[in-house]
Amino acid sequence: MPARLSALDASFLYLEEPTTAMHVGSVAVFEPPPDGFDYDRLVALVSARIAYVPRYRQRVRSVPGRLANPVWVDDEHFDVTYHVRRSALPRPGSDEQLAELVARVQSRPLDRSRPLWEVYLVEGLSGGRFAIVTKTHQAMVDGVHAVDIAQVILDDSPDAPDLPADTWTPAKEPTDVELVVSAVADAVRSPGGALEAFQGSAKDVKATAGKVLGQLGHVLSAAARTAARPAPTSPLNAEIGEQRRWAQVETSLSDYRKIRDAHSRSGRELTVNDVVLASVAGALRAWLLTRGESVVPASVVRALVPVSVQSADDEIAYRLGNRVKAFIVNLPVGEPSPVIRLHQIAYAMRAQAEAGDAVSANTLAGIAGFAPPTLHSLGARVASAVSRRMFNVVVTNVPGPQHPLYAGGARMLSSCPVIPLAKGQALSIGLTSYDGGVHYGINGDRDAMPDVAVVAQCLLDALAELRETAR
Repeated sequence: MPARLSALDASFLYLEEPTTAMHVGSVAVFEPPPDGFDYDRLVALVSARIAYVPRYRQRVRSVPGRLANPVWVDDEHFDVTYHVRRSALPRPGSDEQLAELVARVQSRPLDRSRPLWEVYLVEGLSGGRFAIVTKTHQAMVDGVHAVDIAQVILDDSPDAPDLPADTWTPAKEPTDVELVVSAVADAVRSPGGALEAFQGSAKDVKATAGKVLGQLGHVLSAAARTAARPAPTSPLNAEIGEQRRWAQVETSLSDYRKIRDAHSRSGRELTVNDVVLASVAGALRAWLLTRGESVVPASVVRALVPVSVQSADDEIAYRLGNRVKAFIVNLPVGEPSPVIRLHQIAYAMRAQAEAGDAVSANTLAGIAGFAPPTLHSLGARVASAVSRRMFNVVVTNVPGPQHPLYAGGARMLSSCPVIPLAKGQALSIGLTSYDGGVHYGINGDRDAMPDVAVVAQCLLDALAELRETAR
């Protein structure tokens, strides 16, 4: 019988609303190869690599009467050209125009009647560049049966390896009777799960999801002392709409390393992630001041921060799994000194790590089959699952490879994440370090955050302020 969605995966379907689309995204900018890159080449590339992620040719099918969680079934009418789409900017397209297009694309929900992903080729960028924009539903990306499609179309070399022939043929879709029989069989093996599913269908499917997410929130609140109290009041928590604004920020990894090295002390080594969070804290402080918000010495912004817990010497090349943990840290936006902010954040992160207050990926996996493929996926899932009262903003930092990657012979110049907004969250910040750069993707609600571009500029200014202290 078809694979059944886990309780957590199903919850992302149940909790999805027009204002909270539950998909993660990425925006990668490329330099075309000498022989060019077009839509047909991208379709051929995705068609060749999709065999590595069979889930991308499956859609969600509900069980009659909601007697059990939905199942994954092969899409007998799968059409890769529906999922791989083409768009263009008026030449020469600017980064600002690309950001506006990304915001509109990411605002639209995915079609539930088809496999839950889309890829866009965006042509017309200045300098002959093009972009590949992805959208993948969080119910799909569990790190076991499916990873983000952007991961499988990239190579370490411009010469793509030879791939085996794709012999996929869709399995016959089960009938309603077969789905009911399978649900009954699962109920015999796990009566508690079946009872929860039935109660969810009889009353409110969100109650089933809420039960799972409540467990996750309980674990996190028990693990993180910082989260014992509600998050401070902030304009970052607001009622949000369906539309988004998005901005990208390009910075140099060497700046973060110089700042880290300049302010590390004997026995108290800083990390690149500490410098990232100090930059975000400085940016949010400046942004709050531009809005005329009250900022006093005790002011903080609480951030949910999924990070790698690899050693400081190996914070770029790392493996996920046991080395992924989620921290909840107060960013000291009321502190005017960038150096003091940096050390306060470093102390808070180190204290949580040493006390074991962070939540490991294995702990999350023990709740509901939670095995995220990337920190961005972890951040998006945790942010969607945890009560908005626990934090003000999510900041995900994914250390990536420090060598060029290629898609169909085209060299990737940058890669920025698009982290979805949880209910009541007006802003999310994701960043990826890649090939000597640190690339931020800032996603905000269109109405609650009309000044996303101001946040982006404040981030550059905050990093420059820290860089000055490292001279």
